[in-house]
Amino acid sequence: MNWFKQINTSSNNINGVRRAARRLSLGEYKRAVSWSKYLVSSGGEIKGAEGEEEWSADMSKLFIGQKFASGRHSRIYRGIYKQRDVAIKMISQPEEDEHLASFVEKQFNSEVALLFRLPHHPNIIMFVGACKKPPVFCIITEYLAGGSLKKYLHQHEPHSVPLDIVLKFSLDIAHGMLFLHSQGVLHRDLKSENLLLDEDMCVKVADFGISCLESQCGSGSGKGFTGTYRWMAPEMINEEHHTKKVDVYSFGIVLWELLTALTPFQDMTPEQAAFAVSQKNARPPLHPACPIAFSNLIKRCWSSNPNKRPHFEEIVSILEGYADAFEEDPTFFSSYKPSRHQQFKRYIPRCITARKSATFAS
Repeated sequence: MNWFKQINTSSNNINGVRRAARRLSLGEYKRAVSWSKYLVSSGGEIKGAEGEEEWSADMSKLFIGQKFASGRHSRIYRGIYKQRDVAIKMISQPEEDEHLASFVEKQFNSEVALLFRLPHHPNIIMFVGACKKPPVFCIITEYLAGGSLKKYLHQHEPHSVPLDIVLKFSLDIAHGMLFLHSQGVLHRDLKSENLLLDEDMCVKVADFGISCLESQCGSGSGKGFTGTYRWMAPEMINEEHHTKKVDVYSFGIVLWELLTALTPFQDMTPEQAAFAVSQKNARPPLHPACPIAFSNLIKRCWSSNPNKRPHFEEIVSILEGYADAFEEDPTFFSSYKPSRHQQFKRYIPRCITARKSATFAS
């Protein structure tokens, strides 16, 4: 049990993100209460229905610590599973509402199945295991010490995040979303609160509670998720048929957050924001000092017409071009004045290079 011993506190900060101070002591885990009582086991793996054995966690090796986040039907704890730091998302079925309890269980099954099938990617949170023991289910993932992007941004003054950090974070998110879309997955709840930072300031996409495979997504899927209206695409607010372009819209809002360090529609309730977006075509205000390169991309991402929003392949290409130019010339963003002709010329060399590489490879 040496791995339970406390580790000396490290006071190093990386751009405002504090490294994990220490592991929780055995005593702290023993004092953990609340929903953990539902998961007390005499040892051995908890098996579910057929097909669940592959992802079922060995609960005798799970130690639950302090709660650090909560949602409508969930609470998230820090813990240790098989000698590694993990985050434990506990989901409770409301016993007084059978319909809602069934919906929560279905949502849990969908989230676990999706996470389990995803290959590892550096910008997607890593799935560890799960437990299904009604009325409480749990999902175990890697623990990310940096906290949420929302928390990081709210520690900054408005419009104060350095552009190199904006570029790095936006590229991390875009790479993660490009990977998800390549796997046929729509996240549908992309926002700063669901983007987590590790100790190396790498952003990872998390919380797949309302995600779905593109082939299975339909209308009505946004109903009831009022907390995400500020980031939600108009077609999803209106419960219309939607595609992977809803994630592109949300990415535009997140990029706005990175540049402003503010909450979108902060002077409105979520319902007011939903009405303004879907009925009035409102968007968060772009600051006059916002670099044109970013404002152009944001406007394309949150276009009311999903067909006019770029795919993440193009978003990654654009951001990588910005990063290369910014590295060569730190004044790039202040001098950037694109025209249609210049934008076309900018991407010709990249396309030619890609085609040449493909030709040589074959």
